[in-house]
Amino acid sequence: MFLAVQGPPERAAVLGRVAITREFKPTEVQSPGMVLGPDEPAVTVPTDGPEIPKLGFGTARITGNDCKRAVETALEVGYRHIDTAQMYDNETAVGEAIAESDVDRDDVFVVTKVHPDNAAREDVLSSTRASLDRLGVATVDLLLLHAPSDRAPLEETLGAMNDLQSEGVVDHIGVSNFEVGGLERARDISETPIVANQVKYHPYHQQGELLEYCAGRDVCLTAYSPLAEGAVPGDDRLAEIGDRYDKSAAQVALRWLVQQPAVAAIPKTATLAHIEANAAVFDFELTAEEMAAVADLGDGVWDRLAATLGLR
Repeated sequence: MFLAVQGPPERAAVLGRVAITREFKPTEVQSPGMVLGPDEPAVTVPTDGPEIPKLGFGTARITGNDCKRAVETALEVGYRHIDTAQMYDNETAVGEAIAESDVDRDDVFVVTKVHPDNAAREDVLSSTRASLDRLGVATVDLLLLHAPSDRAPLEETLGAMNDLQSEGVVDHIGVSNFEVGGLERARDISETPIVANQVKYHPYHQQGELLEYCAGRDVCLTAYSPLAEGAVPGDDRLAEIGDRYDKSAAQVALRWLVQQPAVAAIPKTATLAHIEANAAVFDFELTAEEMAAVADLGDGVWDRLAATLGLR
């Protein structure tokens, strides 16, 4: 009930040797503060491939029935980007929630991640197929390498991920917890675009250099821990900004992230009220001064980044 429409018309993407035809269909932007229902397309990040919904639902450290109920609620509220991982031990619960939801599978952008211990070729192939079985899906929209790994050369890992794309069981690939140098190397190695890099990003832990790199190359920077593991909700400085819009500190921090063009955010919570509140970030817009004030809470260099992102 809280997601908005934005983005260019849908297009099929041809990624190297892999033709991807199942894509989201965002419509023309109406207004930056428009509040829409759960059946509307999500605000998205354009990449060198898919349109990735800007607001996702994270599931790290939520397992079993708690995870299933949380994902069911998120889908009812309007989230269309669900993030899981082999490491989280919750792919079965996530898959059951998606299967039992009234939302069509094709309308949900499902992300999972290869455990760094599974980086060798055969382990990538077998573990990803096991992930698909647990999720109960024929394909996953985005497969990430969860972190740099010393179990196999990156060429071997990405080669296996490319082969899974060729088989049609993975639509797009990316990485997680990669710095600029590693991301650039991954992009050079992969036969298909690296469309996302999932990293920790919140007002107190900024990613200016990485975001500048991603924004210039159609790579989505997906922000995990966007609420700084519970530190954001108690920040009086963010709450003061939020008071102007009848919003909470957490909603201001999430708005700060999703208002940055190349950024998606995946807050996690098992609480109904928080699931709903975290989604209510598309009916207001921070000013340039407020964006800078939030950035001042961290260690980044905002002025140059804001200019690069067109936020000044």
